[in-house]
Amino acid sequence: MPYSLANQLVVAISSRALFDFESENTLFESGDATAYKALQLKLLDKPAAPGVAYALVQKLLALNEGDTHRVEVVILSRNDPVSGLRAFRSAEYHGLTLERGVFTQGRPPFKYLNALHANLFLSMNEADVRDALAAGFPAARVYPQSVHAAGRHPDEIRIAFDGDAVLFSDEAERIYQQGGLSAFYRHERDHVTRPLPPGPFKPLLEALHRLQRAEAPVRLRTALVTARSAPAHERAIRTLMDWQIEVDEAMFLGGLEKGPFLREFEPDFFFDDQTGHCVSGALAVPTGQVMAGVANEPRQDIAQNQGDTIAGEIQMPANRT
Repeated sequence: MPYSLANQLVVAISSRALFDFESENTLFESGDATAYKALQLKLLDKPAAPGVAYALVQKLLALNEGDTHRVEVVILSRNDPVSGLRAFRSAEYHGLTLERGVFTQGRPPFKYLNALHANLFLSMNEADVRDALAAGFPAARVYPQSVHAAGRHPDEIRIAFDGDAVLFSDEAERIYQQGGLSAFYRHERDHVTRPLPPGPFKPLLEALHRLQRAEAPVRLRTALVTARSAPAHERAIRTLMDWQIEVDEAMFLGGLEKGPFLREFEPDFFFDDQTGHCVSGALAVPTGQVMAGVANEPRQDIAQNQGDTIAGEIQMPANRT
């Protein structure tokens, strides 16, 4: 019988999100594939340092014990197979049990997410993340400049999520963009008992919720960190109740900068769709941008509306990929 990934949390991750390949990536981005391959081969016996998403992967793999496999992490990378050798060597050096990888030598790798039954895709390539989201997979662009996880909670996996356009759809954000803050609040009051439509990361939250109920050596702790504030908070809470999912903490910040709150919560990873909040979050914790929703669509009026997002969130120019 072939090996099955059924009933496991499957995380697909690029080698650059898992390990610090930033200096080598400069050569890769230059288009000199031969030189990049030669450099990685030269550095084969030099383990790469942990990258932005390393702590999250390390803790998720700790959910596996003995013959009980709850999590599978697969390297899904634009690297060539030879360069992939260094990724696996680095994983072995750091004690990460990684057995599977797909290396596409520069071609978009997202099409393999379906075969992997992936619950999450982490990459530093914006185009790949957008393609994965369009195909229906939770995906985020990892910020390479993110502060790494503090590591002060070895027995907990902490993950923080934004609400609108991440856990929930961007329905409310679109109302705000069209009619302003008063229209947004009126819409949320009128629809307070109607659950918000699911966003791209609801499937991941559901998978994590199932893991929370398992008797595992590492505890999962989740947080909703949103720019919503009263009275718009109620619909978000009611939506989670309708989904029969509980989060451990909820922060309704009404447009306050998220970074300081994330610094206190100390998640192993934070997901948000807004560039401004990702920039703020990356100064405090590992951060990934969910390139979904109206805030990530091209807009002709962006110059006039920079700074305008739901309940005071900050819209900033997109960072480099």
